[in-house]
Amino acid sequence: MSFLRSIAAAVAVASSLLAAPAQAEDLFKAREAGVLRVAMSGTFPPFSFVDDANNVVGFDVDIGTEIAKRLGLSADIVTTPFDGIIAGLIAGKFDTVVGSMTITEERAKAIDFVGPYYHGGRGLFVPTGSNIQDFQAISGHTVAVTLGETHDKWAKEQNGWSVRSYKSLPEMLLEANAGRVDAIVADKIPVLVAIKEQGLPLRQIEIPGVDPTANVGIAIRKENPELKAAMQDALDAMMADGTYAAISEKWIGQDIR
Repeated sequence: MSFLRSIAAAVAVASSLLAAPAQAEDLFKAREAGVLRVAMSGTFPPFSFVDDANNVVGFDVDIGTEIAKRLGLSADIVTTPFDGIIAGLIAGKFDTVVGSMTITEERAKAIDFVGPYYHGGRGLFVPTGSNIQDFQAISGHTVAVTLGETHDKWAKEQNGWSVRSYKSLPEMLLEANAGRVDAIVADKIPVLVAIKEQGLPLRQIEIPGVDPTANVGIAIRKENPELKAAMQDALDAMMADGTYAAISEKWIGQDIR
């Protein structure tokens, strides 16, 4: 499903839910259950990924778990494909998405956001040995994106690009290293971390006219002011007392707020 179709579907589901009888506030329901169900893709290292012990770990996992703890709840980490994550949230499959989701006006029509909880930004990368030296030279080449991300829609709007959509960042990196795609477009932070820690032979290409930063938020269902306020208070407290900085340094190597 394309980015626009997935958003349209999510808005339709949201409209049908708003037309239904009022439901209990999600914070109340989570406290009754004692659990906050936290969703993410699980395929976006170092934010969320499966480690050698088959545990889902990463920056987003630690942030979601700490917020749940501060609400007096345990965290149930749920992994789901990113292209359907908004629809899954609206349908009640989980309570929140701590999944490196960029805040956009289109998404805000269907869901609410807590945060931003970090600042990312779009990055364009090519293999170090590529003859592509600037943005204009991408035309006529194959570019990899993650299905459902804002970068997916943006890449498909570029003239002359052949865009291939993938389920995860690791898959895209493998395709670039194998020479099956000529470039990748993704959030720059995890790619730069992979280049530094894994020695991946990639280099960044400047994107003219693109804001180098993006607000990344925590998604919740609409009509949940108490949950939104409680999660924002927890996030603000984490940032104030050094917990957030420690999590960020652990996974990213710097404070990315």
